[in-house]
Amino acid sequence: MRYNCSLGLSFTRRNFLSSLAIGGLAGSIAARPAKAFESAESGASDDLLDEIERRACLYFYEQADPHTGLILDRAVVNLPYAPGACSIAATGFGLSAFAIAAKRQYFDRDLLRARTRRLLEFLNNGVEQEHGFFYHFVNSASGKRIWKCEISSVDTGWLLCGVLHAKAYWDDDQIRALATALLRRADWQWMLNGSQTLSHGWVPERGFLPYRWDAYCELLAMYLLAMSSETYPIPASCWDGWKRPMTEFQGIFFIDANTPLFVHQYSHAWFDFRNRVDRYANYFANSERATQAHRLYCMDLSSEYPWFGPNMWGITASDSRRGYTIWVSPHNPPDGTLVPCAAGGSLAILPQLSGAVLQNMYETYSDHAWCKYGFRDAFHPQAGWYNPDVIGINLGITLLMAENSRTSAVWDAVMSTPEAHRAMDAAGLRLIRS
Repeated sequence: MRYNCSLGLSFTRRNFLSSLAIGGLAGSIAARPAKAFESAESGASDDLLDEIERRACLYFYEQADPHTGLILDRAVVNLPYAPGACSIAATGFGLSAFAIAAKRQYFDRDLLRARTRRLLEFLNNGVEQEHGFFYHFVNSASGKRIWKCEISSVDTGWLLCGVLHAKAYWDDDQIRALATALLRRADWQWMLNGSQTLSHGWVPERGFLPYRWDAYCELLAMYLLAMSSETYPIPASCWDGWKRPMTEFQGIFFIDANTPLFVHQYSHAWFDFRNRVDRYANYFANSERATQAHRLYCMDLSSEYPWFGPNMWGITASDSRRGYTIWVSPHNPPDGTLVPCAAGGSLAILPQLSGAVLQNMYETYSDHAWCKYGFRDAFHPQAGWYNPDVIGINLGITLLMAENSRTSAVWDAVMSTPEAHRAMDAAGLRLIRS
């Protein structure tokens, strides 16, 4: 088969992104100038990874509303913060970013603690929600729904992953109480809507959406959260309710449903699947194979796009010259755009191969593709197009996976929680010898 980096109906929620161009905060950061990092023979240098993390944390620090703590979905580099579209998923990544920034002493720890507390307070008391689930996009200053978007199960899931991380990281009774309240409020039984699989979401105008999380994709973490709930747990049998279709590319077999690379990354940012298996698969090894197949797929594109190669690859849902793009071959095939977070989100999965891409991108394209928040969201070398924007979730997945690759700190914090223990037990994910 031909590897397909497409987004199917499961990802129609992301079509709201195409119209966004939200401002970012201009300011300085003590950072190394472009071309100042030493090259690594393989992988990325630790200096580069540290700077990627530092600059991503700056995004989540600067692009948080000063009163609500809600974080913008995206920002135009070097424009000041202005209230706009908050992504509830990016806000979840932001909660993890504050913990990482505190651990690495990028910013003042007391300020980060205060920001975390303020954000959790507003999520509890100020943001529109339904049965403990949040709208995909809200106004960052008011917490009110925008664009008539949906109450999103999966985006609430990413938020709650960040909430769980914050609860585990901060030795703060108020943070823990606020985080616990959010985790307990989510009514996962309601989101089943009478089925064995979770709904994509709900809108007040017509109720539940017709789509289900019923085939392998980024759903792992969401189902783990739902099964581990103290108040509204879904049956453990729901773990068996979604399909696990197999695919093959150049002799590599893995579970996949014609999805983009990010679906093999996001759940792994918080939950540590290494050396764990259920009755179906080793999901970490599956993501390793999917990433290897993706790399080979991109290498096959080098005859058409010569800048693609063994150390220059990566396509996933991202911005493009046409706007936010859903890559669907053959209807909307790759056009030569490179997306740094494709490799960045795989740093903890295939650290050497993914790190080599980021090192090569930095050394080759940093004059244009590198900015105050790290890599721009996407770029097309031949066309000379370098995205003016960065996107919160794409910076976030690179940040968390870089930290896991270096120290496993996010994994260690989340996996220490009772919620993670209950989730792994419910899913039948048992440890095996490495």
